[in-house]
Amino acid sequence: MIRFIIPLIAVILFFLEPVFSLFSPVSIADVSYTLVPRFVIVYLIFITVYYGRRRAILYGMILGLLYDMYHIDIIGIYTFLYPVICYLAALIIRQLHRHVITVMLLSMAMVAVLELLSFIFASLIALTAIGFEEFIVIRLMPTMIANSIFVAMFGYLFKWLIDERELQKAGI
Repeated sequence: MIRFIIPLIAVILFFLEPVFSLFSPVSIADVSYTLVPRFVIVYLIFITVYYGRRRAILYGMILGLLYDMYHIDIIGIYTFLYPVICYLAALIIRQLHRHVITVMLLSMAMVAVLELLSFIFASLIALTAIGFEEFIVIRLMPTMIANSIFVAMFGYLFKWLIDERELQKAGI
């Protein structure tokens, strides 16, 4: 059963993202802040670090394609971005200690990179009309705060589940 737990959690997180996006936008003092849940990419980064880069890139391609089909009219944006983010995380973690706090911080940095890249792409093809400063204040900062709460709540659980799967694979 634990064999299927890692992809099962990825699928559950994929379907939970739109549920949590219902809480967005949040209006404070007549300003609407957009919170974008990025649960899947956070989990993919944990898989990259603790389970394997190839597996994370494969999951990233599949979940990115599903994300494109489910949320966006243009196929290929997240199909490309999810594996690239996993690959970048794998390159960065080679230089760092694989402590869970380090991976949590890395995942938050990669969420910021994902948001910036998706904003740049949306700006290039004219899918968004907001400026960069407005993007930082209204979308990036609230997204980072919301996702940091998610990472703080579930980071240790993700590491524990992946470690348990590794122990099961090793036959221990």
